[in-house]
Amino acid sequence: MRQTQELGQIIILNGAPRSGKSSIVAVIQETFDGLWMNLGVDRFMQMTPARYLPGIGLRPGGERQDLEPFVPILYSAMYESIAAHSRLGLNVVVDVGHHDAYAIPQGILSDSARRLNGLPVLFVGVRCPIESIMERRQNTGWNVGSAADSAKPHPVELWQHEVHIPGIYDLEVDTSLLSSGACAEVIRQHLAADNPAPSAFQRLAAQHT
Repeated sequence: MRQTQELGQIIILNGAPRSGKSSIVAVIQETFDGLWMNLGVDRFMQMTPARYLPGIGLRPGGERQDLEPFVPILYSAMYESIAAHSRLGLNVVVDVGHHDAYAIPQGILSDSARRLNGLPVLFVGVRCPIESIMERRQNTGWNVGSAADSAKPHPVELWQHEVHIPGIYDLEVDTSLLSSGACAEVIRQHLAADNPAPSAFQRLAAQHT
C-alpha cells in the first residue's frame, strides 16, 4: 500500500524589485534542511518568450495593456507548478512581486492563494525603504526609464505602494535592517514555531470570488 506523501513547505517572498528577495532565496536554498526549489518570478521570466516579457514581472501602472490578458494565466501556471512540487514532497521558495495595479484589476493574489489550498504556505512580506532600493538600483546600473533622473522615479514609487496591498502576511522582514541571512533565520524560526491558523494565504483565498 502506497504511503501518504508528506507535503513540501512553501515560502512565498513578496516585495518590490531590489528589496532583497533573491538574496534571501539563496540563503534558504543553501542553508535550510532538505531540498528547496526556486520557482520565482525570475525563473518564469526566463521561460517567457521575449515578445511577452516581462510577463508576470509586469510592473504597476497599466503601461502594457497588450500583455495584461496573459498575466493571470502565467500566474496560474506558476502557482499550479508550485502546488505540484509541494504535493510531491518538494520544498519551494518563491520570490515575487504581487500587485493588482493593472488597467483592469485581476485579483491575482487571492486566486493564487486559492490554488495552494490545503498546502503549507508561509507568506512573507519583504520590506525595504525606497531610499535603499534606489541606492541598490544605482549600484547595479538599473535603468528605470524616462524618469531615471528623478530621485524617486514614479515606477519605483508605484512598486513600493502597490506590492504590499492588502498587506496580509504571516511574517514581515525588512532588508534595510537585517541581512539576507538574518531574514532567513527569522523565517526559519517562524516555521519552527506553533503558529495559529488561519494562515495569510487562507485569508487571502477567502477573498477570491
